[in-house]
Amino acid sequence: MRVFFSAQHKSHSPKTFISKGKILESPEQPKRADILEKAARLAGHDFIEAKKYGLKPVKSIHDAGYIHFLKTAWSIWKTTPDSGTEIIPNVHPGRNMNASPNSIISLAGHYQADTACPIGEGTYEGIIASSDVAVSGAYAIMTDIKNGNSKSFAYSLCRPPGHHAFADQAGGFCFFNNAAIAAQVCLNNGAKRVAILDVDVHHGNGTQGIFYHRSDVFTISLHGDPLFYYPFFAGHRDEVGSHEGTNYNLNYPLPRGTNDKDYLSALNEAIDKISIYQPDVLIVALGLDASIADPLAFLSITSHGFFEIGKAIANASIPTLLIQEGGYISPVLGDNLAAVLGGFEEIR
Repeated sequence: MRVFFSAQHKSHSPKTFISKGKILESPEQPKRADILEKAARLAGHDFIEAKKYGLKPVKSIHDAGYIHFLKTAWSIWKTTPDSGTEIIPNVHPGRNMNASPNSIISLAGHYQADTACPIGEGTYEGIIASSDVAVSGAYAIMTDIKNGNSKSFAYSLCRPPGHHAFADQAGGFCFFNNAAIAAQVCLNNGAKRVAILDVDVHHGNGTQGIFYHRSDVFTISLHGDPLFYYPFFAGHRDEVGSHEGTNYNLNYPLPRGTNDKDYLSALNEAIDKISIYQPDVLIVALGLDASIADPLAFLSITSHGFFEIGKAIANASIPTLLIQEGGYISPVLGDNLAAVLGGFEEIR
């Protein structure tokens, strides 16, 4: 398996995570990628340094004002009197607030959906690098297809993740939506239809929002039931898309503790839907946080279950780019990645 990677992700090193009223250390640490990298190298996968594509592919998905905020926020914040070591909004525009944001405080509340995506000194460089890793993988897949390789596949070890990022808003550890950017790169380079299969334990609300009105990208997410789990306000079964995108968005909210067998049953149904759609490229938003051992655990997938997930996805026989999303530090994080990639390669 080709693994696209950039060490530049380390420049984004968030410190703070506010959850249920507690101020905690952020679980979205550079060490996550170190563990995943080590596991992939030990498994014998081929590492390729990501090329630098910069903002051009990002602009095809993300709002100009939002990009400008991410690019300039830290330089403004660090000169703000009494500011902390990270940008974390303490006010968000609510249902009864209609004024446009103007100060760094109000801009942060406008562009950061929650307290799980703090911006620090190196955040912008890190999120650009994460996008570059996704884009490098997308170009590799499209080059293979143009050369007649219909069994093309690759893995982009992206960090920070991206699937909670909307076109104009960060959230849930995510800033640029790597899977969405990669999908648009594929469409801009010859693909007619792309499917995005999100297997992260959290609903891919940003990805859903970006493509909700479109039929050229079929979005499917398997995730913990949002009645009880982040992101709470999206990911329900009745969210099926709108306008041209009607019936091109599909959600599988799963109950707490869902095991390997029941998860794979839902996954195989989702893959059948993807096969009917007949995409030119399949992008997998590969969260490993559905693990029974994950510190944010909601579902109960074992390492063997991840191996079977990899096999099931590979059985679709579609050119596939796996893009890393969640999966937080646990004793089996690396094992779970090795299992997915190993299961995929067993079929391909």
